[in-house]
Amino acid sequence: MTSIYHIVAEADWRAAGAEGSYRPPSLAEQGFVHFSHAHQVDRVAHLLYSDRDGLSVLEVEPDRLPEPVIEEDLYDAGERFPHVYAAIPTEAAVAEHPLRRDGNGEYRFR
Repeated sequence: MTSIYHIVAEADWRAAGAEGSYRPPSLAEQGFVHFSHAHQVDRVAHLLYSDRDGLSVLEVEPDRLPEPVIEEDLYDAGERFPHVYAAIPTEAAVAEHPLRRDGNGEYRFR
């Protein structure tokens, strides 16, 4: 499987580095960590984080995760997203990409 991507507040990722694993609120609230495929990142950033700054996109290699990646359409949106039902070890992230805005203020991942 190719890399999967997770949008994170830079400060939260820094804090996770000290602990060795990342546990976003969705893990406690929903039981899993939301991820996206590369082509989904811009849309997710726009829909869920348009009012926030200081975000990064973690690039994670699924082979480095303690649990398998599950592709699901949990909200009947007609599109499957990768989910991981475990905390994310910080060493599973192979890159951290800043999430930048274009001239129109829209997030652009790539």
